[in-house]
Amino acid sequence: MKGKKIMKKIILTFVALMSMTTIAFAEGEDAKATNTVAVYDMTVNYGKLADALGLSMDQLESVEDVHKTFCVEMMNAANASKDERKPMVDKAIEKNLKYMHYILNTNQYRKYLLLLNTTMNNRGLNK
Repeated sequence: MKGKKIMKKIILTFVALMSMTTIAFAEGEDAKATNTVAVYDMTVNYGKLADALGLSMDQLESVEDVHKTFCVEMMNAANASKDERKPMVDKAIEKNLKYMHYILNTNQYRKYLLLLNTTMNNRGLNK
């Protein structure tokens, strides 16, 4: 009888340990997914961007539209599989730069390139 109680305690301890391990693993996966999404979040303060680039009101409106599309494409990349992510990011950046080149003058575009490149480097997306 005593042997059954000890065996029962061992099994219950094992089940509890496995449950805690599974919960910890699931929480780690959720945190990792949240961090991945945060890295791809490209939202900006448009007022500060307008000041930094010296945008006119018309330019600001166009830049906002283009950048919002860029943000959506980057979030789509964040939620894609690891293999699909890099091509999606590259395509989003290429499209964004194409439209920004059309909207901005040469000096503004250079500053925008510097800001975007710095952001991508800081987030580890230029690897």
